[in-house]
Parts: sequence; C-alpha cells; structure tokens
Amino acid sequence: MSLRNREVIVVTGASAGIGRATVRALARPGASIALLARGRDGLEAARHEVEQAGGTALVLPTDVSDPQQVEAAAAATEEQLGPIDIWINNAMVSIFAPFRKVAPEEFRRVTEVTYLGYVYGTLAALRRMLPRDRGVIVQVGSALAYRGIPLQSAYCGAKHAIVGFTESLRAELIHDGSRVSVRMVHLPGVNTPQFEWIRSKMRRRSKPVGKIYQPEVAARAIVWAARHRRRELFVGAPTVQSVLADKVAPGLMDRYMAKVVYEGHFADVPEDPDRPDNLFGPVDGDHGAHGPYDRLATCHSPQLWLTTNRKKLAFAGAGLASLVFGAWLGQRSAKAQ
Repeated sequence: MSLRNREVIVVTGASAGIGRATVRALARPGASIALLARGRDGLEAARHEVEQAGGTALVLPTDVSDPQQVEAAAAATEEQLGPIDIWINNAMVSIFAPFRKVAPEEFRRVTEVTYLGYVYGTLAALRRMLPRDRGVIVQVGSALAYRGIPLQSAYCGAKHAIVGFTESLRAELIHDGSRVSVRMVHLPGVNTPQFEWIRSKMRRRSKPVGKIYQPEVAARAIVWAARHRRRELFVGAPTVQSVLADKVAPGLMDRYMAKVVYEGHFADVPEDPDRPDNLFGPVDGDHGAHGPYDRLATCHSPQLWLTTNRKKLAFAGAGLASLVFGAWLGQRSAKAQ
C-alpha cells in the first residue's frame, strides 16, 4: 500500500529520536500525522515541522503504557484526521545497568512502555482497521530482539517479547483472512537523544554498541516498510550479522558479549549522576532526532539499499544472465557455421 497524501498515520514516540526522524520522513503536502509521546515540547516542534512541509499534525500527549490513553489518542485521531491507515509503534524507554542493580519497578516500567505500549497501540489500531479490513501496523524492533546484550536486560526482554507477540498476531490475521498487515523493522545502534536521557547506573556515559547509524537511516526503513509488504526488514549489516551469528554460534556470542560488548557500551566521558532521565516522565525541551554521536554515525546503509531493492536487482541479474547466455549461444552458432 502506497503512502498517499491523504493517508492518516499515527507515530508513537514521535517527539524525538527515531520517531521524530520518521515524522520528518513522512511529512509532505497533504499528510495527516498523529503525534504521540509524553513530552509536549518535542511534540509541538514535530507538529511545526509537519506543517512547514505542508501537512497536518495532531499533537496527542500520551503515555503508551496506559491503554486508556492510547485508546483515547486513537479515537481523537479518527475524529479529527479520519480513519487510521498506518500505525507505527516506536515509543521506548530503557535503563543501563547490570540486572542485579535494576529495581523491580524500573524493570516493570521498561516493560510497560517498550513492550506493552506496542500491545496497546496494536490493539487500538486493530479495533479500527479490522472492521474496514485494511491498514498497516509497523513494529519498530531491534537486533536486540534476537540477540540480548549485557546491561540492557529489560529492553532486550521487551524487544524479544514484541517479536513473539507480533508473530502470534500475524498468524491469527492470516487465519482470519484479514487484509490488515503487521510488519517489523529491526534496527542497529542509532544515534538518538536517548543516550542523554536514558536512566543509567554506570559511571561512564552510554553509547550505541558497534557501528552507529543516523536516525534518518531508520526512518527510511520504517517508511519503506509501511509502503511495501515485507514481513520483516533488517536494517544495517551489524543487525544481520548479529542475528546470523547468534543462530550459528550462540555460546560464542555469549562470550563475545561478555568480553567485548559490555565495555563497548561506554564512551570515554563520565556520566552525570544528577542528570534527569525519562524513565518515569519526559525530560523537558525539544531534543530533536539526533543524539551526541553525530561524528561517529553514518547516514548510509548499503545493506538496507540492497534489501529494499532486491526485486530490482533480481530482475537486473536475470536480464544480465539472459544477455550473457544469448551472447554465448550466438558465439556457438557462429562457430558451428
């Protein structure tokens, strides 16, 4: 299904980071986008960007861990913008700490936002899409949905849960013959503001592990997934490598995570123990899409280009093979004469 100008799109976590970059990628003349997040400052800034691009934006301050707030946001979207065509679940929170130092209420909070927020968003979308028998739900996942890493046990658990939940739901929709589509986009490490507001119990500032991508790469993948019927989309070579390596040698990956990735979480900058975090409430201000690692991040993913153009590449390959085969036959025919 193409993203036509009049389509109504909901983005959770729209105020900053990947959600903010996705809103920018979707903004165009005639676009109608409902913006869900807790922080009003970022939502208002996102609304301004959509309107500058010629679209319409609806600001809906929402804590996605509350199903009643999510349902109210969905109802307001349809009342003010029209029937929802695309729902993008993206909102998240996390905590950097060894599991033994994570309090039960902290673990619960990460789970409620990062996992149950997707469940509640999906449910609100389905209540409206199923009777119309159309619509797309995009779940923004992670390489960590397939390979857990140290110091992010709550977040990794939530991302794993999203995969299991989505697979179960997808099978039910297929059984029912529904034309509602649920898709997943799994991301690598991305340079977002979360590394400046995420709750951390470590002495050094956290950063993405391995190769770092700019949020625009993630946004392009999410928008592509909304346009194309692809079950899952893996973004960035590190994501693919991580998933494959865990399938082939999970024990070796455990040791690699313990020895390399544990330390790879940290920048050479001390963490400020008194800075605010967004675990239980938003951090004031407009934080935009980018985090503090612009210098280390790339705007390009050859792997993403290859996977989103694989049909074209297959046709081109088939055409080239046909030309080579035709030339070979011509040479054989000439020799025979």
